[in-house]
Amino acid sequence: MSWTQVCYQYDGSYPGFLTCVFDSWTSREEPVEFRTPEDMCCSLYPLRTVETDQARALRVYRSFAKFGTEGQRLAVRTFLTCLPDRELWLWRYLRLAYAQGPAIVRNLTDPTVDKVRKAVWHLEHEAHMYKGFTRFSDLEGVLAGEIEPKNRVLPLLRPHFCGRYPQERFVLHDRTHREALFHQPGPRGSAILPVEDFSLGPAGTEELAYRKLWRAFYDTIAIQGRYNPKCRMTNMPKRYWAMMTEFQEDYGTALPEVR
Repeated sequence: MSWTQVCYQYDGSYPGFLTCVFDSWTSREEPVEFRTPEDMCCSLYPLRTVETDQARALRVYRSFAKFGTEGQRLAVRTFLTCLPDRELWLWRYLRLAYAQGPAIVRNLTDPTVDKVRKAVWHLEHEAHMYKGFTRFSDLEGVLAGEIEPKNRVLPLLRPHFCGRYPQERFVLHDRTHREALFHQPGPRGSAILPVEDFSLGPAGTEELAYRKLWRAFYDTIAIQGRYNPKCRMTNMPKRYWAMMTEFQEDYGTALPEVR
């Protein structure tokens, strides 16, 4: 029995995508495109709108246990990547994984597996870099920071910063994806929420003093005889600099947009 090729329109969430996976198997449909309501272009394939169903999404998520630990990690984290047509690549990966089980991660010659593994590696590498390159400012008792990642790294940064600052109130804003990680001590813990308009606001006198001290420390420990800008950009890529305190010239303003 052949599968019908369709274009799925969903809400853009991970549970919404998993609902699409559930419907594709039960309806014997092969998605060739995934779209969200914000996508303006038309499709040449029959368009079907899929409403998010949490129960169906949970059933699909639990089935990932069949892939083994590594296979499950790829199935979850691929959705967080900036891979073009990530939903389509992930759907193809899941179809292979259901057929091959844990052996899917050893099928390195398959173009779908290779594409997914590289995308997840890029995601995890970027998250690792932001663990060291994220800068927080103390704004009226709340630690606030901003990042501009290519991938949706906040879910990976969440356990790191919540574990590092368990007794602090902080917010980490992702400019690219318009979402922020909020944390406060106590049972409420942390949450990643969408934000439409976010501004750090002006820094206080004490915060400006700490920024100045940090910049002075950064400049003092530099060894002029070993100045190597190419090496620095290799270990500290330039696209991170706009969000880092030590590279800011004006301590009295919010961090600038990356151009």
